[in-house]
Amino acid sequence: MVPRTLESTVKRAMKTFPAVLITGPRQSGKTTLLTERFSGSHRFISLENPDIRARVLDDPVGFLKENPPPVILDEIQYCPEFLHYVKSAIDDDRTPGQWLLSGSQSFSLMQGVTQSLSGRIAVLSLLPFSLGESQGFGHRDQGIDDILENIFLDSAEANTQAITLDDWLLRGSYPEIRSNKDVDRNLWCASYIQTYLERDVRQIANIGDLNTFNRFLRLCAARTGQILNMSELSRDVGVSVPTIKKWISVLEVSYQIYLLPPYFNNFGKRIIKSPKLYFIDTGVATFLLGLHTPEPTLHGPLIGQLFETMVVSEWVKAFYHRGERPELYYWRSKEGTEVDLIVNRNGQLYPIEIKSTSTLLPGHTLPLIRWGKLAGPLASTGIIVANVSEAFSLKGCRAMPWGKGLDMF
Repeated sequence: MVPRTLESTVKRAMKTFPAVLITGPRQSGKTTLLTERFSGSHRFISLENPDIRARVLDDPVGFLKENPPPVILDEIQYCPEFLHYVKSAIDDDRTPGQWLLSGSQSFSLMQGVTQSLSGRIAVLSLLPFSLGESQGFGHRDQGIDDILENIFLDSAEANTQAITLDDWLLRGSYPEIRSNKDVDRNLWCASYIQTYLERDVRQIANIGDLNTFNRFLRLCAARTGQILNMSELSRDVGVSVPTIKKWISVLEVSYQIYLLPPYFNNFGKRIIKSPKLYFIDTGVATFLLGLHTPEPTLHGPLIGQLFETMVVSEWVKAFYHRGERPELYYWRSKEGTEVDLIVNRNGQLYPIEIKSTSTLLPGHTLPLIRWGKLAGPLASTGIIVANVSEAFSLKGCRAMPWGKGLDMF
């Protein structure tokens, strides 16, 4: 099993909470993590099995007596009502770390967690591999502060030999397709999207017209890395704005996209207030865009958006896999000056520009310099992540190769 950063976070949570829930998108490795790392101490039960599920629903009290903790309940979203009985068992015995649950995020599951297990459960998220995990670095005990500190160290070497940019953009980061080079990328992505539409989408929102939703999904992929304009999406898809809002929520709650909020602490009153949309996995995004080979991917008109999506997604994973909510933002003035990513950490704001180019020029630092003047003492040294081979200084900013920072995640 490839070491996952979340493993140490789960173990930390198990020292305090009676129950730990791991959510995340389909095929992100939740079951593998629990079975490979915790089945030695916990009995494993999969609620995806219809026979077991029927027993749970018919006689929950008897099922608990037959399967006392410590226990792993996999795919708990199939039996969210069972969480009421888990609550009763926890109230009788609050020993930490006895209940390990996993499930794809759904409204009914999270409603059950909120109503039944509030204060008794740690809710964690497992996303697809980070670049560091895919290269075997998921075991490193490194926090967000360490990542930010290491960005500025000249001793850190870029590690882009194992995975090339086109490979990461096209194959993405889901464990099965990333761990096994024999897996056909096109077949896997087609199957994943079809399964997502037929199972997850219908389970979350009971959407009937999957063809229209599929078109909406592809139009969202074309907008990855862009400011979300729901009115424009409504017009292009042919459904109402309230429907677009509902469908965006479906993509967000099922971990297909991440909405990056704007930074609001008013550095100039004229700022953009809509979020930016990013796909979590570049492999799914490029497949939806009809990109299947390196040439049109790396040299086509969407490379800037895809490169930015890759970097933002890695930062999102870095926070979630350490049990934290992402403290990530972007900033853009009405005049068009933009900082692609801002990391808010310990009272410091780390501004990051993301450029797919291999040739950085002094002009690339201008948004960072302007924003630094507005933010004043809150602003850290500006960072530019680009498709360059080594780190260097550029007009008071830190330029770094994409493989150097991302493989630390």
